[in-house]
Amino acid sequence: MFKKGSKTWKKLKKLAKYSSLLAIMGAVVLLCTDGYVKKKAGGAISSEEAVVDAEQKADAILVLGAQVKPDGKPCLILKERLDTGIRLYQEGAADRIIMSGEHGSDDYDEVNTMKSYAISHGVPSECIFMDHAGFSTYDSMYRAKEIFQAKSLVVVTQEYHMYRALYDAMAFGLDVQGVPCDTAVYKGDTYRKSREILARMKDVGFTLVKPKPALLGDTISLKGSGDVTNDKAL
Repeated sequence: MFKKGSKTWKKLKKLAKYSSLLAIMGAVVLLCTDGYVKKKAGGAISSEEAVVDAEQKADAILVLGAQVKPDGKPCLILKERLDTGIRLYQEGAADRIIMSGEHGSDDYDEVNTMKSYAISHGVPSECIFMDHAGFSTYDSMYRAKEIFQAKSLVVVTQEYHMYRALYDAMAFGLDVQGVPCDTAVYKGDTYRKSREILARMKDVGFTLVKPKPALLGDTISLKGSGDVTNDKAL
């Protein structure tokens, strides 16, 4: 125990004061950044009907990846993204779909699961492009612009994630609209939404610096066949 009034006590008291001040400042910056991202991207969140009825069609529907179960089936979050993306395709929002997710190893593959699911629901294989290196939301948007040469996108994900996705896309000059796919209460929702606040701040920093993603590669034309992105039989 440090004796109250001693030099050590006073130093600790001063340290606690500064630590509290820094914590408050950090919280303010975090919340302000979060509000900024929501305000900037919020206006681009739309409805299925509005996107489908738009006079100018997007280059592609971009479905962002999520967890694939050990049995190879999409988790509920991913299934809802896929169902919405497929429905938008079928209703004519765009004639191409980009499935962007993680495929960093043979043991874990989001994008082939996503494409197979869409094919099983009637979407032609040649209309589905796989982005095998969509390791993050930032990477997905960077690659949509640089690899797939997209200029306009309809982005599909849950609303809590949509703000960051649209913000990242806008940072690369993409003309975007987002269609949220929330129809259920997801397990772990509170944790994901809390973590997303930190992720928004991270991506604000990323979009200022614009580092290259983990992988790039040759350009792929969305006017061609999506089968050029196949790496296995589907």
